[in-house]
Amino acid sequence: MPSAETTQSSVREPDPVRPTKDDEVARSGSELIGGPLGRRALLGTSWWTPVRVIALVAIGMFALGLVQKAPCYNGDWFFGASSQYTHACYSDIPHLYQGRGFADGLVPYFDRLSGDMEYLEYPVLTGVFMEVASWLTPGSGSIQHQEQWYWMVNAGMLMACAAVIAVCVTRTHARRPWDGLLVALAPAFALTATINWDLLAVALTAAAMLMWSRGRPLAFGVLLGLATAAKLYPVLLLGALLVLCWRAGKWRDFGKALGGTAVAWVVVNGPVMLLAFDGWSKFYTFSQERGVDFGSFWLIMAQNSSDPLSTETVNTLATLLMLLCCVGVAALTLTAPRRPRFAQLAFLIVAAFILTNKVYSPQYVLWLVPLAALARPKWRDFLIWQACEVAYFLGIWMYLAYTTSGDAHKGLPTDGYHWAIGVHLLGTLYLCAMIVRDILMPERDPVRRAGDDDPSGGVLDGAPDVFVLGAAAHPPKHAAHFDGPQVEWGGPEPDRRSL
Repeated sequence: MPSAETTQSSVREPDPVRPTKDDEVARSGSELIGGPLGRRALLGTSWWTPVRVIALVAIGMFALGLVQKAPCYNGDWFFGASSQYTHACYSDIPHLYQGRGFADGLVPYFDRLSGDMEYLEYPVLTGVFMEVASWLTPGSGSIQHQEQWYWMVNAGMLMACAAVIAVCVTRTHARRPWDGLLVALAPAFALTATINWDLLAVALTAAAMLMWSRGRPLAFGVLLGLATAAKLYPVLLLGALLVLCWRAGKWRDFGKALGGTAVAWVVVNGPVMLLAFDGWSKFYTFSQERGVDFGSFWLIMAQNSSDPLSTETVNTLATLLMLLCCVGVAALTLTAPRRPRFAQLAFLIVAAFILTNKVYSPQYVLWLVPLAALARPKWRDFLIWQACEVAYFLGIWMYLAYTTSGDAHKGLPTDGYHWAIGVHLLGTLYLCAMIVRDILMPERDPVRRAGDDDPSGGVLDGAPDVFVLGAAAHPPKHAAHFDGPQVEWGGPEPDRRSL
């Protein structure tokens, strides 16, 4: 009988996954940079570890996105309404420097703005980000010069967020570090990164998911609370965790995550809520009062109807649709043959919010890119979805060029823009369908086919089920439970009960 030392030494960590070995698109694309990944690069024996490579690629792609905005930086933001759309280089950042009082030194949420907006319509942590950037912006020179500086300062801060996102995604799936290249090379990520301030919330959400994958639910909750203080969508991840922890019986860990989220959100929002409630609440009232807007199927309905639905009716219907999607995701989670992975549910729930919402700004794709890389790390499907998002990115700017160019009618007419919206919707639905298929057929899931259970799941990874609806679920399988040359399993059989 082998000794304990022999058993311990015979169990070793499985090798990292090589995407150029398992993914045909990745293998073909690698020919542009010297061919498939070798074992020495895979093991990180040189300075060029996956984290460093992917972080540098992400920064390089971000820089290309800045270059794409050059026509606007050099004049289109200031001298022409339609040219910033025909060059597809529009950004909210320079326009809101003056439009939201930063040029005049007004304090967000406390000082009233001139005009109809009254107060800054962004969540508190995003407002802090914007304010810090205004402090770093030189106050001398023309307003155009100041707006250029403000955009550049924000771009530098957002570049740091982009690097954080790439690093966190790379480190979340320990055996699949190269999946982070999906984020770093995503064309829609580079094109939309500096349209608005969404990357702050995306970076905090990616960091939160990394903490959860490391089995630190309280740190996850704190980071998710900060992310929700910067943008509303991250709180949806708690819904995904709720049903996963229900199925696995991990209520204590869910409680820590929920408590951390609530405390972090209150710490950020509480002081502003108490001292400047009208300014603090502007984000929430604006979201309710805002009518049907760009990018949603509600806009297609409104522009093709002689009697469009009222904003209140759309709010109600959109909420009901979102709740229906949540019920569907919960049912899928509790009846699937194996418990879905956290990243899969996170993508589905955020995608449902995007698809049912009454507005889809082009930068909202940033919310989904890291989740897509973790949920469905398959280059073909990822690039199909990204192509649809790039088509929509071009479509909205060409439509706005058409509506602002007067009689010249430069750009894309309304019917063409509706097709662009349809492409975006179909691309997102396609990726959702692939993820649902992976959940229902775990053997098709790229992550599980490589031998993992739920590497982003933290305490859920390899945990047995305690509550399942319908037929008994398959037992969870961790990489260390798979037979094969990479592992010699020397310990007792894992608990394979499905209760």
